[in-house]
Amino acid sequence: MPLPFLLILLLATLLLQTSVLEVVSVAGVKPDLVMLIVVLNGFLLGPREGAFLGYISGIVEDLFLGEYIGLNAISKMAAGYLAGVAGERLYKENIMVATGVTFFSAGAGLLVNYLLLFYLDLHVSPYYALLRLALPTAVYTSLLAPFVFGRIFRYLQVRSKDF
Repeated sequence: MPLPFLLILLLATLLLQTSVLEVVSVAGVKPDLVMLIVVLNGFLLGPREGAFLGYISGIVEDLFLGEYIGLNAISKMAAGYLAGVAGERLYKENIMVATGVTFFSAGAGLLVNYLLLFYLDLHVSPYYALLRLALPTAVYTSLLAPFVFGRIFRYLQVRSKDF
């Protein structure tokens, strides 16, 4: 996908995530749409593109939200890279495979986020961080993957036929 289109998509996703999705949070957990876009693009385009998009989207998210600059960039970069590696080895056309990759990649990215917070001496209970926040967020995000995956997959198929 062209970089300007991806940046506009990420900004729109970030605005949607910080405004509308506050209403649909379940027990304080909401899906991470930026992570969803990063993981699915990494899964379909490869580890290099996944890591690059993860880093760019994480920096944009950090600058937009005013949190620790680089924290989301590293965690989303790791998730995008992991999804890209999975995409090289797994069947890309299956929605269930994409959903599973989304779950594991989002979970890994959130685990990296927790470990970075721990490294920065921001102690959060592992029970709360992993079982009450990371796991439900990964599940919630992966439940949205089938709805987004088809659109991204079709876009990439049409674009590849144009060349």
